[in-house]
Parts: sequence; structure tokens; C-alpha cells
Amino acid sequence: MIKLSFSLLLFVMVSFHATAQKLELDRVTKEELVEKKSQKDTSASAAILFKKGKTTFKFLLSESKFVSYTQFQIKLKIYKKEGLKWANFKIPYYVGYDNLNDESVKIESAYTYNLENDKVVKAKVSDEGKFVENSNQFWKVKSLTFPNVKEGSIIELEYELKTENIATLPDFQFQYDIPVNTVEFVTEIPEMYIYKGIQIGFVDVAKEEKIESTSQALNDVYNQTKWISFKQIKTTYKVKDIPAIKEESYVNNIDNYLGKIVHELQLIRMPDQPVKQIATTWEAVAKSIFEEEEFNTAISKFDYFLNDARLFINSGATPEENTQKVFNFVKNRMNWNGKYGYYPRTKMEVAYANKVGNVAEINLLLVAMLRMAGVEANPVLVSTRDNGVALFPNRTLFNYVIAAVNIDEKTILLDATSKYADLNILPVRDLNTSGRLIKKDGSSADIDLMPKSNSKEVINIMATISPQGEVSGKIREQYFDYNALVFRERYSGIAKESYIEKLEKRSTGLNISEYDVQNTTDFALPIIENYSFTSTNSVEGIGDKMYVSPFLFFARSDNPFKQEVREYPVDFMFPNQDKFNISLIFPAGYTVETLPESKAVALPDNLGSFKYVISTTGNQIQVLYTLDLNQAVIPAEYYLALKNFFKEIVSKQTEKIVLKKV
Repeated sequence: MIKLSFSLLLFVMVSFHATAQKLELDRVTKEELVEKKSQKDTSASAAILFKKGKTTFKFLLSESKFVSYTQFQIKLKIYKKEGLKWANFKIPYYVGYDNLNDESVKIESAYTYNLENDKVVKAKVSDEGKFVENSNQFWKVKSLTFPNVKEGSIIELEYELKTENIATLPDFQFQYDIPVNTVEFVTEIPEMYIYKGIQIGFVDVAKEEKIESTSQALNDVYNQTKWISFKQIKTTYKVKDIPAIKEESYVNNIDNYLGKIVHELQLIRMPDQPVKQIATTWEAVAKSIFEEEEFNTAISKFDYFLNDARLFINSGATPEENTQKVFNFVKNRMNWNGKYGYYPRTKMEVAYANKVGNVAEINLLLVAMLRMAGVEANPVLVSTRDNGVALFPNRTLFNYVIAAVNIDEKTILLDATSKYADLNILPVRDLNTSGRLIKKDGSSADIDLMPKSNSKEVINIMATISPQGEVSGKIREQYFDYNALVFRERYSGIAKESYIEKLEKRSTGLNISEYDVQNTTDFALPIIENYSFTSTNSVEGIGDKMYVSPFLFFARSDNPFKQEVREYPVDFMFPNQDKFNISLIFPAGYTVETLPESKAVALPDNLGSFKYVISTTGNQIQVLYTLDLNQAVIPAEYYLALKNFFKEIVSKQTEKIVLKKV
């Protein structure tokens, strides 16, 4: 249940005190409150003194089943103003089950501690500070606002999460973007249930298991107490001195790499019954969703849009032509309400009539209309980038659905929720490893969502350098494929004057005029920008010399990769190509004293390369530069090579041409 890991993200504690201190709530001391900084990380804005969790099972006699309860205890210290955000806790819990009761969160205690007049004073979170919000149709959030929180405060929270879904236990997260000093997590699981415990992240965890006898008291319908006895598997996880995770550039979702423990139910072995295998497959998950009536009906019912579709679907057209027509019709007619999901939440005909729908209502309509047009189309279940990556098959992971078309054994992916998407150009939120394609017979297959071809950005610069060091000229920028999608989504609706002002902020002394943009609505063509410019900050004059940056205000001056090591992959979202064609005319009376060397550098295994070629003819300098990043996601083992690669890029793009007056 990937969202529970997010809930725990907001509840952690860092130890700044002696590790021999007992991990108990309501034991806040003056020494803890006067502490000015974390001993483990002096830059930390807050720290987790300790975090404890315990998952137990209780048998409900009335329903003849076990239910899991997980208690969390958290003690957190605020050091700096930036740490005050930790005073607002949000605990998501799942309410989207079809055959189970909703999960619930019970707040046991919640206090803020401060030192006032040399005394420890605690303030309780009032009922007004607790409230429940609907996150979406599957999730609710219990929020707490702690009172009187300031720099130096300590927060304590204890709560219990109850769930009838024992197929997966609540995640226990122990790493965050602040340091954590001590963590302890205990699971006490009846021996009838065998779970696979999975450790995520890059933190070493001490684990101890043992089998012990236990019993529970039960009250029957006559209010008589009965006892059940059984053996349970007790597992204890302990971690100390956990560093804050450092979020560097180009990360798809940092939650995927935070240290945590997750559990998947593998089998059930009840007395006198055959062993029941529980661990499921992606095929089974997809089939269970496909068999839901509302999902199946949404992709098989045509009557409500039939008359409209007949007006533009041509029986003599090719599958490619009808695919484009249907996609454009659905994309332009329907307006996404911002809600995710793979089930329609209103009747399809109602969403169609109102021209508004959630992801499922729009993209399942797309599948149905494509099928009506004679195109082989199927739904694809997706977990979006901000929703995370599944560790094992789980239907609660999926939060989105798109369409896939098969033409001449080639797959085309479609998402009509974005007005700016196109065939095989999905909104960036969809680009999260792979999805699950469901065929007409209910069978399914894994399908790669990541783009394979490089999206280009081509920049042509023709400029002249004046004797005074001012650079003026014309620029033509072209954006293809995903670069065009990002441009359209980012700048649609922005006034021309505001956009020009944004461009001018690239560099001090930059002025732009005669701006024009083409093909903003013709998705078959690249976005093209043309404009004139003057720049007073691209040339530095010292004595009788000029120092010129040939990339002008486009030069990359900073390496985005700063950490010594990186344990998680680098995600560029999509493969990319940057291409520059630069022509600089320098003034009469000057000659080139120093010209940077041409250079070519490649990453291993054809992951990327750049080529820099510079030459002069008369008083003209020509630069041809191409940077290719051939893979959207680059594994962590290539990080050092990638860091050095970008170091070379920065070096070449910031290297100066030296012109000398003759």
C-alpha cells in the first residue's frame, strides 16, 4: 500500500540525545528542549529522536477473522524555522475497498512540549486541531495541527491504524529528509499467516525473529469470555543513526528509495485445512480489475456516443487515421477534472454529456470509441510517477489508466486527459517504468511506458559582437516530441509579455524583441520560437581583449550532480537531444587569440554523448554542439561517470573565446 509509506513520511523522529535513553513518550527533559542542534546532523531543521511501531493481530469473533492493528509512537525535535512544517501531520488511510471495511486511524495522544520559565510545559492537540479530509475516492487523510510549536519544541504523537486488509501490512518507514536517531519496529503475526518481509532503501537493519506462545480473550454473543491460544512469529527490526536522505536532481519519486519495511502475505496455513497460497501475480490483479462490471462496461458500451462518432469515423480510413481522429475528438471534447483512478465514478454517458470526467471516464471512453472504429485498443493500468513503483502485485497500487492501440504489431500509447498530448506522447505523469495492458479476454501483459527515441531541442543562434562588447542577433528554437509537450503544457495561457519577461530573466542585460511562436496547436509539428535579442552581459572586456562565451546565456554553468555517491537512479523523464548551431561575427580590428578545443565525450554503454566542434572563418566563429542522453533512466552504478560527464559539459559550455584587438 504505497500511500501508507507517504503517511509515515510525515511521522519520524531523530535522536539527538544519548542512545541509552528509554524510547518512551511523555519523558521529555529540559536537556532535550534546550538542545540547539542535532548531534548527528548539525544542518538538520528537525530530527527524529525515536520512532517505534508495533503490528499485532486481533481475532474478531463476530466476523471470524483476524484484523491487524499497528501502533506508531513518534518523538520529534524542531531545531529551525524550516522544521516547523513537521508540526502539521497528515496520516493517509485507505477507504477504497470493495469487500472490506475502511481503514481507520485513532489518535492515542498528541502533545507539544516547550520550556517555559525553566519548566517543561506540554500542550495537547485539541479536537479543533484534528480533522479528516478526502484525498480522493480511495484515500482519506487525518490531519493534526500541533499547538504552540516553535524552534526548540518537541512533538510527541501516538496513533493506531486498523485495517482488515491483511494481504499487506502497513509500511513502516524509517528514513526521511531529516535524520533519525533510533527506530524500533515489532511485528507479532499469528503463525497461520506467512509474510515476506521486504526491506527497501539503502540502510542496514538489524532483524531478530522468534516463535512464541500467546493467547487472546474473546467475548461471544452472550458476553462470555473465551480464550484462544496460538503461536506467533515475533520479528523485531532495529536501526540507529539513519542519515537524512538527500534529494538530488533528476529523481522521479524520492519515496521509492526511502528506507522502510513492507510485508506481503505469501500463504495461509490454518489448522486442518490445506495451505492456501495468497501471493498473487500481476495477471491476477489485472484480471480482477477487468472483471469489475463498471470497468468492463465502460470499454464495451457504445450507444451513447454512436451518433457523434459516425460523423468523423470513416470505414475506409486506415487504422492510423481513425486512431488520430478518435483521439483528437475525445481529447478536445472531454475536460479532465484532475481526479485519478481506473474506475468511472459517474456513469459514462453522464460524463460524456457533461464533457467532464476523471482519468477513467476519459480514457476508457477513448478505448471504447477506438474499438467501435475497428481499431485494436486496450486499457493500460498505470501507477503515476508521484504514486510510486510497486514492490509486489497489488491492485491498490494502480491509480490511473491510459489506452494502447496495436497497429501492424506496433503499440501506440494514448492519454486524452491532456489537451497537449499526442500519439505516443503521454503526459509526463504517466512515465513510470511500466503499466499493465488488459486484453479483451481478460489476459494481460506488462507494457513499457518509457519513451525510446530522443526528444530534440534545436537552437540556432546568429549573432554579431559590437566593438563595445554588446551581442545582438536572432535566435530560432525548435522543440520536438516531449520537449514540445512540456513547452505547450508549461506556457499555454501565459501572456506573450509575461513569457518574454521570463526569457529575459535568463541573464542580466538581456532584451528580447520581435518574438513569435508557431505550431502551438499543431501537434504534428515542432514548436518554433523566433526572436531578436541584445545582450550586454555575454562578453567581458578587459584591456584590449574580449572574453566571449559562445553559448551566450544558454551556457550550463552548474553541474546538477553534486553528491559524492548516489544510491538511486537518475531519471531524465525521457531521452533527450540538445543541439546548438551558433554563428558569431566578431568586430573588425579583432583577431582570435584563444579558441577552445573541439571535444567529444561519451558515457559507457551508449547511455549518452556530447560533441563540441568550434572553428573560425575570417571574422566568424562557428560552434556545432550536440548532447544526447539516450536513456530516460540511468542506473546508480553509472552515477560517477554521469557526474564527470556533466562536469565536462559545464567546462566546455563556460569556456571562453579570447578576442584580441589588433
